[in-house]
Amino acid sequence: MALCSRSMASRDVRNFQSVSIRRSSPNILLQSCLPRRKQTSRPCWRISRGPKLAIGVDRLEYTKGIDKRVEAFNHVLAAEPGSISLLQIAPSSRADIEEYQKYKADVEKAIDRVNAEHGTDEWNPIHYKNDSFSQAALARLYRAAHVGVVTPLADGMNLVAKEYVAAQDPAEPGVLILSKFAGAAEDFDEDEALLVDPNRPEEIAAAISEAAKMPCDERKKRWRSMMDKLEAYTIHDWAADYLAKLDDSRITLPADHFPYLGLGWTNEAQMPLYPNYAEAAAAYAEADPADVELKEAAYANLKAAFDAIAGPLEHTQDRLWVLPTNGADQMGRVPEGSIEQ
Repeated sequence: MALCSRSMASRDVRNFQSVSIRRSSPNILLQSCLPRRKQTSRPCWRISRGPKLAIGVDRLEYTKGIDKRVEAFNHVLAAEPGSISLLQIAPSSRADIEEYQKYKADVEKAIDRVNAEHGTDEWNPIHYKNDSFSQAALARLYRAAHVGVVTPLADGMNLVAKEYVAAQDPAEPGVLILSKFAGAAEDFDEDEALLVDPNRPEEIAAAISEAAKMPCDERKKRWRSMMDKLEAYTIHDWAADYLAKLDDSRITLPADHFPYLGLGWTNEAQMPLYPNYAEAAAAYAEADPADVELKEAAYANLKAAFDAIAGPLEHTQDRLWVLPTNGADQMGRVPEGSIEQ
């Protein structure tokens, strides 16, 4: 089995500053990787002594599962004292909301308990920073960490997972632990990241232990596969695909309806129903108001045609297209005082 080199050559990574660093304790790292407002241009040097280092970077909110992560590290340290440190960077989110304030207090108490139980006078297992770091500083810290822990309870893509992978040293990459419920888990499979249920601290703990002990060859294989995916599908590819999807959803409306574009949402799947609505609206407008039965029947047809268009769109942020015809409102009813009344 090939041995991992302990030297770190500088390497340009997409959107990350080139770094030249060696692994060290979180305290040494943080002395030179300061928050944005205090940051200098010094590189983030590290040494190879001390326990393994894991990193988590999240907004401080309940969906990120930081409390479960802290509990998981408590399990690891109970079974393997002094084996690993966690650097948890968690800038506040929605700090003016009481529930978020309570969550912040709960997380900080949990961290204090773990440090009190497993730390020493010279070492704390969890280093917590309630502050923002620049992208360059984060790149250095990602590269320094043996383990990247991304365990939200539910999330979108979660670019932290991809940033961690992109910042790794090819000669000695770290291991990504990833929630099954993060969007990035759709890109990185179980042969690449260690996928976990973020609601189960014991499962996260087992993954942390496995990651910290993983042989170099396996780490390289997992990392190389993830990096190939990142390099094959960049932000430019994503943007092109996104714009192509927007083109696919283009619709054509009568010219006299153009002022109403942007008032809601629709797509071409629903638009074949629009002629039915326009026909029903015209019939309602032409119906003789003196013929009450005919007018009511025309209105019922108009309502059914409108509901057919509106129904599939109700989930889109409670906004609908307004498609009036000949001065009628969105249900086709002519307002009082209209010349068509």
